[in-house]
Amino acid sequence: MKIATWNINGVRARLEGAVQWLRDAAPDILCFQEIKSEDTNFPREAFGDLGYNIALNGQKGFNGVAILSKVPFDEVSRTLPGDDSDSHARFIEAVFSVRSGALRVASLYFPNGNPPNSDKFPYKLAWMERFAAYAKARLAAEEMVVMGGDYNVIAEPEDARNPAAWVSDALFQPETRAAYRRLLNLGLTDAFRACHGEPGHYTFWDYQAGAWQKNNGILIDHILLTPLAADRLQTASIDKRTRGWDKPSDHVPVVIELDV
Repeated sequence: MKIATWNINGVRARLEGAVQWLRDAAPDILCFQEIKSEDTNFPREAFGDLGYNIALNGQKGFNGVAILSKVPFDEVSRTLPGDDSDSHARFIEAVFSVRSGALRVASLYFPNGNPPNSDKFPYKLAWMERFAAYAKARLAAEEMVVMGGDYNVIAEPEDARNPAAWVSDALFQPETRAAYRRLLNLGLTDAFRACHGEPGHYTFWDYQAGAWQKNNGILIDHILLTPLAADRLQTASIDKRTRGWDKPSDHVPVVIELDV
């Protein structure tokens, strides 16, 4: 089974490219982030025509996550536990029946947190702690879980072409990186890093200052796996082609294959 994650940075603005990529790559399940669309305005028909079932947690103008699947949904949840007052659409998960049992897939859009001296940074860290509690519960239940999304974390210096440029950014703060390490230390596997340990792999290039042309990128989009999913990991890759297309997202897809 091919599973992908992609921060599309506005699904209606990038619809042509999204449809082109789905036709070409044909993932069984795709996790979208930053769809920037309410559920009622999501272009369902364009993806439905490609054979995808759609689950949404949309929000007008910003945020918003979705899961597209060729496999029927058994159940869908749109709430990350831990803060009933949080109105940001950053989380959606679905459960699927596959040959090897039940597969849970989550699409995640972690808070950016900038600037670090604002209230956005404590919100980022609190959200990460809430997600850690969610992940810990999934691990305790011994479930097969795929957690794909824009984690908004530069985990290591080699995950940036120019680390010095990010030292004042919320994505590279010691607290942010420590929170991500705590996630991994729970027993989760970073699928791409399990297959590719070398530096020089990125998933985001800013629109400014010729970042794409200079390959001045960062690796912030990840797919984390519980042990039952990691045991079935076959391949992981980053599809950089989309960043060079017309009207691209500033992120590119991360794709894994699982034997489920």
